[in-house]
Amino acid sequence: MKIVSLFSGAGGLDLGMIQAGHIIIWANDIDKDAVSTYRANIGNHIVHNDIRNIDIRTIPSCDMVIGGFPCQGFSLANLKRNISDERNSLYHFFCNVVNDKKPLFFIAENVKGILSLGGGIIIKEITKDFSEIGYHVEVHSVNMADYGVPQMRQRVVIIGERRDIHEKFHFSFPQPTHDKNGKIRPWVTIKDAIDCYPDPYTENSIPNHVCSEYKVIYRDFTAHRKTDPNKPSPTILARGNGKGGVCAIPHYTGNRRLSVRESAAIQTFPDDFVFEGSKTSCYRQIGNAVPPLFSRKLGEELTKIEKKLTL
Repeated sequence: MKIVSLFSGAGGLDLGMIQAGHIIIWANDIDKDAVSTYRANIGNHIVHNDIRNIDIRTIPSCDMVIGGFPCQGFSLANLKRNISDERNSLYHFFCNVVNDKKPLFFIAENVKGILSLGGGIIIKEITKDFSEIGYHVEVHSVNMADYGVPQMRQRVVIIGERRDIHEKFHFSFPQPTHDKNGKIRPWVTIKDAIDCYPDPYTENSIPNHVCSEYKVIYRDFTAHRKTDPNKPSPTILARGNGKGGVCAIPHYTGNRRLSVRESAAIQTFPDDFVFEGSKTSCYRQIGNAVPPLFSRKLGEELTKIEKKLTL
């Protein structure tokens, strides 16, 4: 399928779709470093601009629109979150593109906090908006660890099928491949994911294998708790507004923070995917990304429908 990608970031969602056999024909992001990373690893089809400055008519027609619209206004980590946060309105731009291009499908990813914002009003309004422009909408709450990602990452995935397609072929959300008790397969642990990397202070020839100097002091607070090597990693974090440092997750040895490369591996980026920009910027790009492994699973389910459409 030909895909338009909005709020693309470094390209985690896009990479997974490409791995599943789809084609990204146009992408956009406002972050300069993320765009540099995208161009270096995925392609030159990404436009560096605030999407609000882009004429929707210049965006090509497509089979699918994907994107993780900015989530900081929705995040449970943002204690000042509220319905009127201007960042929450950016999903309207996503909706407007879908309305104009009328793709077969759209996929929007966001943080779990979107479900509870305004007592559930926001997610109902989002669902209503897409329904009114002709889409069957499903909202899925997922833990990425259930899909082989070595990380406890709770996210919401909004799937839209154009109503005429939904009446013929229903998209089946991918089934979990792993679980806590190992009845399917055991969760992939952080040790499984990064034990192959040497200490960045003794071996730093690996791309992006540099780590934050922020001292490890354990406190009962996000990114300051002990990391259990026998469990998936805590959520890889980002500072969404580009200000201040990123609080990288402590390594399970307790001696240091995770390196940029280790954080990327936990987000299931391949080792040859190199991030551009400062160390802080690289951490932020990775924390904002959708794990490509999970995106690929979504893309593979869409491929099944694509084959039926061509019969």
